[in-house]
Amino acid sequence: MREKMWIFYCGDDSKCIFPIWNHWCLYYAAVVCLLFTPVRTDDACPPSCICARDSGTVTCLDGEDTEVPRDIPEWTSTLILKGRNISTLQHGAFMTNGTELEMTTLSLSYNGIQSIEPYAFLGLPQLHLLDLSHNQLEFISSRAFHGLPELRSLYLNYSVLPSATAQLSNALSTQTLRNLHRLELAGNKLQFIPMLRLDIYNLHALVLINNSIESIGGENVTSLYHQRRIRVYLSSNPFRCNCELEAFYYWLKNSSQCPDSGRLLCSEPEAKRGIPVEKLRGEDVDCMNENLEAVSYVFLGIVLALIGVVFLMVLYLNRGGIKRWLNNIREACRDHMEVYHYRYEQDSDPRLANVAV
Repeated sequence: MREKMWIFYCGDDSKCIFPIWNHWCLYYAAVVCLLFTPVRTDDACPPSCICARDSGTVTCLDGEDTEVPRDIPEWTSTLILKGRNISTLQHGAFMTNGTELEMTTLSLSYNGIQSIEPYAFLGLPQLHLLDLSHNQLEFISSRAFHGLPELRSLYLNYSVLPSATAQLSNALSTQTLRNLHRLELAGNKLQFIPMLRLDIYNLHALVLINNSIESIGGENVTSLYHQRRIRVYLSSNPFRCNCELEAFYYWLKNSSQCPDSGRLLCSEPEAKRGIPVEKLRGEDVDCMNENLEAVSYVFLGIVLALIGVVFLMVLYLNRGGIKRWLNNIREACRDHMEVYHYRYEQDSDPRLANVAV
C-alpha cells in the first residue's frame, strides 16, 4: 500500500514532499514558535521604563537612548522622559505605529534637546501640558508646536539659547496655541517678550523672570492693557529706568497684572540702581522733562559758544590797541623795576649812601 504524502510548495515553486506522519511534527513546531515569539500588547512597557497602568504614567529616567521610545502604550496619559540623550525631536516622534495617543501630560526636561523639527508633537491632540525646561534649544521650527490644539501649559524655562530666540517668536505665533493658558520662559536671557501678538492666545500667566529685559515696549504695554486677564511675572530683570520705561511705568502703577511688581528693580542708571521701579517718581521717567533738560543744556552750550566767539572777535578787532596797552604795561613794569634796582644798590653799598647824603 502506498504511503500517503503531503505536498508543499517551496520558495522556488518546486514541490517539497513529506510523509503524512510528519504533519504532526510541523504542527507542534508551529505551536512552539507562537509561544516563544514576542508579541506587542497594549500592556507592554518600553525597555528601561516604569509603567503604572492604574495612573496611566510611563516614566523613563536616564539612559543612553537618543530617540523617543517608539512602543509607548496606547493607554499612556502621562509620559516622563528625563536624563536621556535626545538631541532632536523628529517629525511625529510620539506617534505609535501612525496612531494618535490620548496623552495629556508630556515632560521632556533635562534631555539635552537641541532641535525641534516641524510637527514633532503630531499625534498628541489631547495634550494639555508640555514641559521642555532645562534643555539646550538651538533650533525651533516655526511649525514645532503644530498639532497641539488643546495645549494649556507650555514650559520652556532655561532652555532657549540666544540663537533660537527669533525662531521661538515664530513658533509661538501659531494659531494652534490659541488655548494656551500658561507660558513659562524664565532664565532664557530674553531681551523682549518673544510673542508677536498677545491677543491670539487665551493666556492667564506669562512668566518672564530672570531674563535680560531692560524695558517693555509701548505696543506690548497696549496689548497688556487690553488683555486684562494676563498676569505677567517680571522679577530679576535688569530694567533701565529712563524715558523709554515711561509707558511700562504707568502701566505698572495703574494695573494689578504684575503680581511681583514690588521685586522689579532698576539696574541703570547708576544713580537709580536697586530702586524699585514702582517707587520711581513720574519725572524720573518723563520723556518731556528729559527732552526739555537736554534742550536746556544744548541751548546753554550754544549761548556760551556765542559769547566766546564775540569775545574773540572783540579781541581781534582791538588787537592794535591791546598790543599798545600791553607794551605800555611792559614799559611801566620795566621802569619800576629799574627804580627798585637802583634803590637796592644804594641800600647795599654804604659809600653810595654817604654820597647821597
